Amino acid sequence: MNSQNSVSHDLATGHFSTLLKHWRNVRRLTQIELAGDANVSARHVCFLETGRAQPSREMVQLLGGALDLPLEERNALHVAAGFVPPYGEQGLAADNLQHVRQALDFILRQQEPYPGIVIDGRWDVRIRNQASARLFKPFRQAYDMEAGLADNAMHVVFHPGGLRQFIVNWDEFAGQMIQILHREVAQGGSVAAHLLDEIMAYPGLPAEWRLPRNPAGSSPVMTMQLQKDDFRLAFFSTFTTLAMPTDAALQKLKIECFYPADTATAEKARELAL
Repeated sequence: MNSQNSVSHDLATGHFSTLLKHWRNVRRLTQIELAGDANVSARHVCFLETGRAQPSREMVQLLGGALDLPLEERNALHVAAGFVPPYGEQGLAADNLQHVRQALDFILRQQEPYPGIVIDGRWDVRIRNQASARLFKPFRQAYDMEAGLADNAMHVVFHPGGLRQFIVNWDEFAGQMIQILHREVAQGGSVAAHLLDEIMAYPGLPAEWRLPRNPAGSSPVMTMQLQKDDFRLAFFSTFTTLAMPTDAALQKLKIECFYPADTATAEKARELAL
């Protein structure tokens, strides 16, 4: 059983002590350091990790904050301790979050005539603007992959029948994308860990991509160069997240905006928007 499956097992069986120790080790903190960050005694942290003491709801919240866990993982910590999770995970379909959906739609409209998409915590594309549908359509029409995977930004990049076949600089681009997943795993993303396992199962991926690394001499801007027959595009992108969300699903949302990396791409985007 790998470490991530072990964590899932502990969550299912309510082992708060093991889950707490796991995240403390992930954060590379000693019991004394965690106790100092949470303003509690190291003795109490030790008792919580050995199961000699049971946490209150306030203590779980305090430790989740000291460990800087994502809201989803703070929910998991509460469930493992026997408490109802404090953070909702309603998603964009919830009636009381329609103002957030309207804000996202507004951002994507302003991105025209260049592509923009909204991605959830699993990297599934939830919203795309017209430019995204328009400019990527020639590539999407040629995909040879399962329908459920064709709307996942990570699977599309790494699946042999997806966008991968059209990315001219795939080795460089995909190598940087896999490091984004590694960073999400390190930040406490159990969903990211599962997705990373799925991605690494694809053929043709270097073995060293299984480990996080800091690529030396890499470009400061990640550029994706696409080509299908005579149709060529080059983009770099930015990721934007929502500030201080109190909903676990909203915390995981990312807005990816694509910008032309050369004059030809900018001209083609404007031309197709007419």
